[in-house]
Amino acid sequence: MTQTVLHIDTSARHTGSFSRDLTQAVVDRLAPETVITRDLTDTIPLITETWIGASFTPVDERTAEQKEALALSDKLVAEVQAADTLVIGVAMYNFSIPAALKAWIDQIARAGVTFKYTENGPEGLLKGKRAVLVVASGGVPVGSDYDYATGYMRHVLGFIGITDVDIVAAEQLNSKADESVKTANEAVAKLAA
Repeated sequence: MTQTVLHIDTSARHTGSFSRDLTQAVVDRLAPETVITRDLTDTIPLITETWIGASFTPVDERTAEQKEALALSDKLVAEVQAADTLVIGVAMYNFSIPAALKAWIDQIARAGVTFKYTENGPEGLLKGKRAVLVVASGGVPVGSDYDYATGYMRHVLGFIGITDVDIVAAEQLNSKADESVKTANEAVAKLAA
């Protein structure tokens, strides 16, 4: 059994969302002791010049304004650090991830916090975690040349140290919804808790 799951939804749809339904099915399948829920449509701000300056300022030297600029980022990072497994709904928009998910990534990918630079290149600091990506697309086959979401998510998660990544795909929902949802539900049923 997974101890703590960070359940992230990204679909702009709240009703009738395949990715939301499937992320909940994954969380139910994993049966964690604790679930941290984060709906990224509740506004994740874009990073700013103040945010960047604060991020590269030593903690004990940050001004009140810099601390405030990083407050949400610190909270989002703490959620990821607390989780054993991340369940991320990836609603594929225009071949890629939703803007809110990119904003979340920018908030949590922090030098010295979730990754560090070494003489051998960057090293992720969130090792030993698992991610389950629930990818829903209207027309793009997951893993195809036109899927810029899945590869990017694997890469950015690996960059912060999360390399154990499973994919649950509900793809081509505009033309193959019944078949795709059935296949996705079968993939959820096969996930190890």
